[in-house]
Amino acid sequence: MKIRSIFLGSAAALFAVSGARAADAVVIAEPEPVEYVRVCDVYGTGFYYMPGTETCLRVGGYLRYDIGAGFLGHEDVLDKKDFSEGVLNLNDTYYKRARAALRLDARTETELGTLRSYIQVNFQYTTSVTDDDPDTAGIEGPFTTADNGVDLEHAYIELGGFLIGKTDSFFLSFSDFAGNVVNDDLIGYGPIDNTHTISYTFHGGNGFSAGIALEEGYDVEYTIDDYVPHVTGGVKFTQGWGGVSVMGGYDSVWEEWAAKARLDVKVNDTISAFVMAGLKDDDVGELNFYAPWNGDWAVWTGFTAKMSEKASINTQVTYTDAQDFVAVANVQYELVPGLTLTPEIVYADNFDDDVVTQYDDAEFGGFLRVQRNF
Repeated sequence: MKIRSIFLGSAAALFAVSGARAADAVVIAEPEPVEYVRVCDVYGTGFYYMPGTETCLRVGGYLRYDIGAGFLGHEDVLDKKDFSEGVLNLNDTYYKRARAALRLDARTETELGTLRSYIQVNFQYTTSVTDDDPDTAGIEGPFTTADNGVDLEHAYIELGGFLIGKTDSFFLSFSDFAGNVVNDDLIGYGPIDNTHTISYTFHGGNGFSAGIALEEGYDVEYTIDDYVPHVTGGVKFTQGWGGVSVMGGYDSVWEEWAAKARLDVKVNDTISAFVMAGLKDDDVGELNFYAPWNGDWAVWTGFTAKMSEKASINTQVTYTDAQDFVAVANVQYELVPGLTLTPEIVYADNFDDDVVTQYDDAEFGGFLRVQRNF
């Protein structure tokens, strides 16, 4: 009996202690559910919601390698070996550029419309020419060189039709640039570099749009030197058959104006074509921010023919009042999804034998672009 009493008492004490310890046990909180990245299909493919926000972000860009030869390479550069021996011989060589472009596109819907911020930064290594030999004072080139560079190509904010920041001139972007060739600006059809800009664009519901922009310019020649900006604006009408646009620009530094009109026609599902004409106030010796072509007027025309799901042929021909002529043709071929090869050829000439320009002597050039988009 004593042994049974001792056993029962010990068991009771053990259960009591266990109960007390169970009352003091640490309760581990369950982890909060993980918020996985959600796809945002409002603005197209590649966008996703930033966790915890209603902002859609797309991270993309491209890796590109360009090779140019002949007229599209570097002509008449000093032979370095012969030059070091006191002989001024000239060579021709390649133009090359390796570029990695990073693009960030963030958009949010607000009561005033879509709030968008866009950034593109280019990191590149480029073969170029320099006029001076840094090791030999007073000796002028051109010499070949290769250097790293970083370029902020785009950085702007948009809201409700308003845009502010650094990007392409409105004179270029509103009229959809030129043809689908790489070297579309050998004869420029507007400002050849980006600029600070403040613009407003109105989009109607029937294909009509109109806009105006105040711009600062670039480089020594065109950056404004007082509080009067460059001014550009235009109107555009687009439909399924194509579209038409008219642009105007006023250079406040040189007090010159320029105008441009463009017609696009979609012939069928395979072929599309365009023609664009520019006219400017051509005072002798005066520059013009919006009209870099020679002469009073210039015409650009070309077409795109889609040969298959992977290949298309693109052309562009340009002629100016100063008898400058440039013809460009290429084939864009998508080797695999995301990787495009673009071989291109160029012919350039000036038909006025009494005028010396960069297009004299019937210049030929070859170009190859290899680009991987992501």
